[in-house]
Amino acid sequence: MTIFPGSAFRWFSFDGFTAPRRPRHRLLRALAGFAGIVLLLLLLVLGVFVGAAMLLGGVLWRALTQRHAAPPPASDTGVIDGSFRVVDTPRLPLPR
Repeated sequence: MTIFPGSAFRWFSFDGFTAPRRPRHRLLRALAGFAGIVLLLLLLVLGVFVGAAMLLGGVLWRALTQRHAAPPPASDTGVIDGSFRVVDTPRLPLPR
């Protein structure tokens, strides 16, 4: 199947690229499968290390930025003192 039928580009086709083929030789087929598994494991291990480095970097960043923050006041009891009043909810006119 060509991409441009009836044109000057009839010789150009992506058929070889769009349909991957496994090798016919048993040894080459086994090596290709082994290479795929090794590549998958390599990407998995790389992802784990990148994730661990990001977590460690976040912990270090937080530790360094909190060091310079002002400490909370010592007499903070967590109670807010004030006066409050209840506000009625506004009534909308009934739809007709």
